[in-house]
Amino acid sequence: MPTTEKLPLFERMLKIDRRVIFVLIALAVIIPMMLKLVFVVRPSPVVQAIFDKIESLPEGSRVLFSYDYGPATVPENQPMADALVRHCLQRNMKIYIIAVWATGEAQANQTIQNVILKEFPDKVYGVDYVQLGYKAGNQGLINAIFTDIKGMFTTDAAGTDVNSIPMMGPVTGLRDFGLILSIASGKPGLKEWVQFAGDRGNIPISGGVTAVEAPLLYPYYPRQLLGLMGGLQGAAEYEAALVHKYPQFRATSLTAVKSMGPQTIAHFVIIFFVVIGNVAFFMQKRREKLQRTK
Repeated sequence: MPTTEKLPLFERMLKIDRRVIFVLIALAVIIPMMLKLVFVVRPSPVVQAIFDKIESLPEGSRVLFSYDYGPATVPENQPMADALVRHCLQRNMKIYIIAVWATGEAQANQTIQNVILKEFPDKVYGVDYVQLGYKAGNQGLINAIFTDIKGMFTTDAAGTDVNSIPMMGPVTGLRDFGLILSIASGKPGLKEWVQFAGDRGNIPISGGVTAVEAPLLYPYYPRQLLGLMGGLQGAAEYEAALVHKYPQFRATSLTAVKSMGPQTIAHFVIIFFVVIGNVAFFMQKRREKLQRTK
């Protein structure tokens, strides 16, 4: 009778069906979501620096928010924006919202609907916050509004003359803001705000970006960027800092923290297979070398 030789363990590891890996990754995400698995998150210094800066600003300070992302990166970027807005409004800052990306205005409207109107019903449009909307121009727009923001944003997103909006009265350019926050996922984004606003006017710049973009911006910290949120982890760290100081946000501001459970387990599974694959590869190479020497 024909016999089949059983493959060595390392060869079987190298021949794992990719569908098995896909199923395990899916389970690594689905099961923690069903179990509502939440890990303890602590803010890193680069994220804590943003929180501390907002805490240090006096009430009534003007903060410019730039929504520089679109729907594709909402899971990473939206929790950052929402947490920052919560914090600024809790500290009674004046919030000015713009978008350098065409898709950013819609994302800003989500924050207005889900955070400002629901959680801060006492805040008055035009007095405590304003939505100026999107203007084309990319980094050229940042350069233009450095000295004349009303020249570019002549109306708000609804078409109201900015001169009739009370909180726009004392604002002429970017130097009138105590802090500029950009939530971004590409170019133009946080890097352009550093180059065309922060460096030029010595204005504090900070914000958050997607995980793949964060390594390109860490070199700017801490001299040109006072802090940085990188990906979902950065958003979760900021939420953790916010909830620690203001426990009343525990029910609404833990979106990223809750998402870290599935992401962490999925990363463990990926790391496991990377390790297994490398071990099997080197075992196979060693066996081939021994066979050649015989």
